[in-house]
Amino acid sequence: MIEIETIEAFEKHLAAGVGFTNVVIQGLDLRRFTRELVSAELAGAVFLGCELEKDALKATVDHGAMVFPPISGLPYLPYRGGLYTPEELYAGFDPARPASYEDTPDARIYAHWAANGRGSPPTLLETMAQRLHDHSVTQAMEGLLYRSGGARKVVAIMGGHSMKRGQADYRSVATLARELARRGFFMVSGGGPGAMEATHVGAWFARRTEAELDDGLAMLSRAPSYTDRDWLSRAFDVRRAFPLAEDDLPFCASLGIPTWHYGHEPPNPFATHIAKYFANSVREDGLLTIAKGGIIYSPGSAGTIQEVFQDACQNHYNSVGVISPMIFLGTEFWTRTRPVYPLLHQLAQGYDYARYLMLTDSREEVVRALEAYDGEANPPR
Repeated sequence: MIEIETIEAFEKHLAAGVGFTNVVIQGLDLRRFTRELVSAELAGAVFLGCELEKDALKATVDHGAMVFPPISGLPYLPYRGGLYTPEELYAGFDPARPASYEDTPDARIYAHWAANGRGSPPTLLETMAQRLHDHSVTQAMEGLLYRSGGARKVVAIMGGHSMKRGQADYRSVATLARELARRGFFMVSGGGPGAMEATHVGAWFARRTEAELDDGLAMLSRAPSYTDRDWLSRAFDVRRAFPLAEDDLPFCASLGIPTWHYGHEPPNPFATHIAKYFANSVREDGLLTIAKGGIIYSPGSAGTIQEVFQDACQNHYNSVGVISPMIFLGTEFWTRTRPVYPLLHQLAQGYDYARYLMLTDSREEVVRALEAYDGEANPPR
């Protein structure tokens, strides 16, 4: 199947004159192409959430195409053609007026989600729209990872949302992510504040000096917590002071995977790609599954510990065909504050993934372990 998700791609396909058999057109406004559609070969085509004039709609149905109509009255597009960007989610945000966040698409979608039952929508239509949206996001994310992950290992950093800017742990995560991105790893996280934000800050500064990273971290530290009024404004200040150039990509690119389930936590604006979901369960499992190059666990609370054991389950049963490293950054934290590592170490005995567990305080050891790991060493059983 050929997938068309932009007007430019649609026009190019139209000009080729090859018809639309086995073509999926997603989320496009095609009302100015009625004449072309009426005369085109449409048998076997699929139109997902496209805007069509009456004559074009009749032609698609008469010619044997499948049409899934758009769903009106929603602040989001169920049939998305790509991932979100910070620019899209934060459109209309003015750093000089922090309260302007309430006017952004991200805030409006969260308000809609909260007013419509949160995780239990009251209507079948809303449920279906959210599932279609999340499916589209997954499809777009897989497209990105096919491009980025084909040549780069995908590595995730997990950790608590309450980790504050200015703390040593925050700087440690940012510095580690920066070094990994510089070495060609594609960084992903849960896309929120705290350790998650530090992951993307590190990737953002991958082609800058450590001194510049320190300057950026100092600017961010003026609003340490995501609950601070200026938290988002300080992030935009840093983006403006240290912008990404076209040739900074792909090394500075990163993927955040947040959810409106935790919509009170704004998605962090340093992730160049954002796969934001309604269903947190889909988001959690998907995040762990794509990080086939390894997962680093920085200090966190219940959510991070949940991710530890979800990842352990995947590795224990080799359910995704790859047994990947589980690296715990912070010996004191993971053996005494939250003594998860001793239990996991015991659980792994006799299983392949015991070889890929690491407990360390050294960023250098983390980098060496991830560079030495060969994901092809663990074929599906």
